[in-house]
Amino acid sequence: MKRLVLSLALFALCLLPRFAAAQGFVVIVEPTDHRPPVILPAPPHPAPFALETASHRVGVKIDGQIATTTVEQEFYNPSARVMEGTYLFPIPRDAQIEKFQLAIDGKFIDAEMLDAAKARSIYEDIVRRAKDPALLEYAGQRLLKARIFPIEPRSSRKVRVTYREVLPLDFGGLSYRYPFAHDKVGSTTVRDAGIDVEVRSERAWSSVYSPSHAAKIVSEDSGRRVRITWEAKDTRPGADFELICTPPARTAGDVALTLLTYREPGAAADEEGFFALFAAPPPERSKSDAAAKDVIFVLDTSGSMSGAKIEQARKALRFCVGQLAKEDRFDVIRFSSDNEALFGRLEAADEGNRKRADEFITGLRAMGGTAIHDALKRAIEARPKEGTRPFVVIFLTDGIANIGPSSNDDILGMVRRTGGGAGARIFSFGIGNDVNTHLLDRIAGETRAVSTYVLPEEDIEIKLSNFFAKITEPVLTDLKLSVEGEGARLNALHPQALPDLFAGDQLVLVGRYRGKGDAQLKLAGKRAGREVVIAEKVSLDAPTARDSAREFIPRLWATRRVAYLLDEIRLQGENSEVRDEVTKLARKFGIVTPYTAYLIVEDEARRNVASDRRSMNELGKDQAATRVAEEAYTGFKRDQSGAGAVANARSQNAVLDAAQAPAALDYANKEAFRAAKAAPASPGQPKKAEAIGRLERFAAQGARFVNGRAFYQNGTQWVDSTLQGKAKTENPPKRVQVGSDEYFKLLNDHPDAAAWFALGRNVLIQLGGVDYEIHE
Repeated sequence: MKRLVLSLALFALCLLPRFAAAQGFVVIVEPTDHRPPVILPAPPHPAPFALETASHRVGVKIDGQIATTTVEQEFYNPSARVMEGTYLFPIPRDAQIEKFQLAIDGKFIDAEMLDAAKARSIYEDIVRRAKDPALLEYAGQRLLKARIFPIEPRSSRKVRVTYREVLPLDFGGLSYRYPFAHDKVGSTTVRDAGIDVEVRSERAWSSVYSPSHAAKIVSEDSGRRVRITWEAKDTRPGADFELICTPPARTAGDVALTLLTYREPGAAADEEGFFALFAAPPPERSKSDAAAKDVIFVLDTSGSMSGAKIEQARKALRFCVGQLAKEDRFDVIRFSSDNEALFGRLEAADEGNRKRADEFITGLRAMGGTAIHDALKRAIEARPKEGTRPFVVIFLTDGIANIGPSSNDDILGMVRRTGGGAGARIFSFGIGNDVNTHLLDRIAGETRAVSTYVLPEEDIEIKLSNFFAKITEPVLTDLKLSVEGEGARLNALHPQALPDLFAGDQLVLVGRYRGKGDAQLKLAGKRAGREVVIAEKVSLDAPTARDSAREFIPRLWATRRVAYLLDEIRLQGENSEVRDEVTKLARKFGIVTPYTAYLIVEDEARRNVASDRRSMNELGKDQAATRVAEEAYTGFKRDQSGAGAVANARSQNAVLDAAQAPAALDYANKEAFRAAKAAPASPGQPKKAEAIGRLERFAAQGARFVNGRAFYQNGTQWVDSTLQGKAKTENPPKRVQVGSDEYFKLLNDHPDAAAWFALGRNVLIQLGGVDYEIHE
């Protein structure tokens, strides 16, 4: 029996990535007290000797520059046997352990602290014995080590670690990172994951931003106390958690500007760098500084709006009118085959006019056709000629224009002629699936606004109310950005047309730049009708070494850039230059959607790239999945209305102004595959659903973006995207076996490669101009 237990223990060690799914992890070993294994009925788990991570909770308190992190993990033994484990916790560089707690029979055990050299030997031993490099990227860190025994069948053990670190001051602000996900290979999910960060400071941070997670951020005490939370169930944390605190404006009460620059390691001196600009109004502003605004609500009351739609729209309009400040002016226009205005002009949002609006809204009934052209024309023409106030149109429709001028060009031409592109902002809400997404998206683009789509199962009231609450207080409108300095130039900005800046919001702008040294950054705009210019002295010198706090910038820029170019294809038509740029950027930065997957497969097949170097060789060999991707791209370009068109529009909106590239791409793919599933199967596609499933799995798992490089899965091998365009040479890649002396020497010579080697046991990669094939 002991021999059997030992064999199973070694088998579990070989399965290390399956249970090394959070920052602290457990290596299973043979029980040392020779207790007979406890046999229970077989559990319904496919891997009985792999611990599961039941919970991974992180609490962080940042006080000034001091960050105290408490990690609590719960590991569950789903098997029918007693297990013994060794808990290993990689300690972040320059951090100090304050407390380690592991409860066994009501007592807490002590842990051993290992320096970086001894920790590295443990990691290398795991790699040599288990042939698994998943933990290599932590090989340069110190290690906390503790024996956990017993781990009873169907029971769990909780581990709590607290460490403290001093956060460096950079760019006048702070950055924090928690390595949430070091499992690069396994498939284990965490049942309950979350992070709760509290930032306290004597200075008021202008903004707190997470480039990695779509976290909830609440600011209090004029920005001196900020709470950041993120949580998920049954998840596999796919990125380290990152946080950036940007400094306040130099002039109290003004908009704060923070510029972060980044150059890719090894970039030529004359090559463009990447930048991210944060513009944030002060956390608390005097009401006297608030810009009064003019708002026109335009509601579709055609027959298709009957029932729940019109009732939800009434509630939403009542909320919006109630949110208006007394200095604001407004009107309400309902339209169907004709249109009717509440006042026929802008009126003050006083108590009497609010009451009149409530009565008007209550009386709205759904009937007739959809005359969009004339309703929008009436709304835009209501803007006063002097145009000193922000002018906003909230446009709700559930249909396609079928009365009066109805083509996209007719309606867009009218918007331009009547001043829709010169100060008016038309925020469109498409309700249901029978809307013209191309029209609504182009109107939003022309007027520096956004379009939102409400699915039949979603609540119009919640969507509109949440949106309107965010734009109640304009701070700066008609924004323009410029830079002055030796050789300084900004280009390829995204978003290209800068949106207005509202209280409680922040602008995250990404782009490319040229220049070096000090420069003057200027953000010009209008505040309550007055011209305002905010100037900030910045440095265009990017860090010369890899900077983890800024690594998000290139991929965030590329994500937005690809979305912008795809929107050009969707709304304006395809051309080869735009298509080629989408393909190149998507491949380089690992931006995988059904549309980019098809473009990359088609491009590499057309160029006859060697099969072992193709980014998506496995997908290219799956004809049914490739056909699904091709049809998804065709529908993306073609469809203007219907469930697929709405899903495509929602997918695009998620990434055009993405705040976090990973979260935005996940949501965009969810919508894109919803569009694919909505399309009917073509003749000869009896198993379309299965093909979509394979394409979904590839989009989710077939590409990894690590340390500035994208890798694609080609069978059991991960292929460096920088190699895909190279033809096979007479000299094949140099083969290096995982765990060999040469393997670890290569890691010593190229420290950045640790994260790339951690992808798996088979990696085709270029290092220092040499091609290597890492193999088992």
